[in-house]
Amino acid sequence: MDHTPTAAQSKWLCVPQTIRLSGSGSLEVNQQLETLASQGAPQCWGSMNPDQTDRSSHIWSIEETKFAHRTMQIQFADQKQEFNKRPSKIGRRSLSRSISQSSTDSYSSAASYTDSSDDETSPRDKQQKNSKGNGDFCIKNIKQADFGRREIEIAEQEMPALMALRKRAQGEKPLAGAKVVGCTHITAQTAVLMETLSALGAQCRWAACNIYSTQNEVAAALAEGGFSVFAWKGESEDDFWWCIDRCVNVEGWQPNMILDDGGDLTHWIYKKYPNMFKKIKGIVEESVTGVHRLYQLSKAGKLCVPAMNVNDSVTKQKFDNLYCCRESILDGLKRTTDVMFGGKQVVVCGYGEVGKGCCAALKAMGSIVYVTEIDPICALQACMDGFRLVKLNEVIRQVDIVITCTGNKNVVVREYLDRMKNGCIVCNMGHSNTEIDVVSSQLAQTLNYVASLHLPTFDAHLTELTDEQAKYLGLNKNGPFKPNYYR
Repeated sequence: MDHTPTAAQSKWLCVPQTIRLSGSGSLEVNQQLETLASQGAPQCWGSMNPDQTDRSSHIWSIEETKFAHRTMQIQFADQKQEFNKRPSKIGRRSLSRSISQSSTDSYSSAASYTDSSDDETSPRDKQQKNSKGNGDFCIKNIKQADFGRREIEIAEQEMPALMALRKRAQGEKPLAGAKVVGCTHITAQTAVLMETLSALGAQCRWAACNIYSTQNEVAAALAEGGFSVFAWKGESEDDFWWCIDRCVNVEGWQPNMILDDGGDLTHWIYKKYPNMFKKIKGIVEESVTGVHRLYQLSKAGKLCVPAMNVNDSVTKQKFDNLYCCRESILDGLKRTTDVMFGGKQVVVCGYGEVGKGCCAALKAMGSIVYVTEIDPICALQACMDGFRLVKLNEVIRQVDIVITCTGNKNVVVREYLDRMKNGCIVCNMGHSNTEIDVVSSQLAQTLNYVASLHLPTFDAHLTELTDEQAKYLGLNKNGPFKPNYYR
């Protein structure tokens, strides 16, 4: 069909339409013809293809006519996102890209549920209650619970073993009396675990082991279901420890089991509430970082309760560390950078199970992969798998992507960051945020310099340390003067 407008139609190329999506996904299309309808304006409709729906965001793909200029509004509940579409050579691509990027890039950021005022307010500063009047939780927005519930239901379909256990044993309540305090990533999969523990008779209180990984809508669904959850995406370091403390320090409730990821929860209890270990029956630790910390406690004679090393189990090593990381590394890099991997030079620091998964995924995408390793056995495995074993300083100038997955600290130091090519991508697949030295003395020097530029406005004059004073304080004469944790 020829879509070229006739002379009579050419003056009607701007007929506004509004497309409204309700929270349940139903579609209402209102064409605002205003006074143009009475003057014979043509109706310019796009086709809605239900086969192109995005399951995570429930936003329909819109196939536009070639000559219409329209303003489209996509509205969830009380928020609007407006996109202006003009004729271009790329057709509908620019609109669909804008929609998908804002709606599917980490839905846990709650862009479609939370207005700007909510984003600016810390969850610690607002009191929320679920539909039953319970307020023993601290999350981003309880209104996201319905969407989080749908994500949990999808996750249940991918976790048949846990669901089978729930169905088989929930009548017996084998965990009756268990009071589990957990500190893990709060995702839909974790929610399935928590609800299974509850179905088997356990009481749970949960915090996040990572300040960035919490799915806000899942946390909302758990809070709506009666769970005491203290987590949201984008916590500060102070928020992180506050949430853990809220899980542990509760009047009339004391945990007797710990489920930890990274050892932070165990460390906090040892540091702040050591007497609690008199009633704690055991610790379950699922990460290599946390296991190392438990071994350190054991060697020091401070591990006073049994601890289970989940990290070294076959299913954890192969499925979680190897196979899951093999898929998540590509998804994470694609979402954040949108680059092609074919022909890119990548160095992966560490060839454990996580490193193996990363290398396999990137090699399959056509990347040139280098590996750094300290263990001769893992190094030999890397060579036998077809990867070139190098030292990081040998390739840092030429690589396009640097991936750390060692569980160590200061793997990528400031010196390496300075030598990288412009546009080099640096990311971490390990547990902690210490593998990449993003807070270094050179950065501190820069902060001091920026601060000093403001002093002349106040006619301020800095006092300089003498060499003897600097030596006495153990500081560089020219700074930095503050420790890394100073804020």
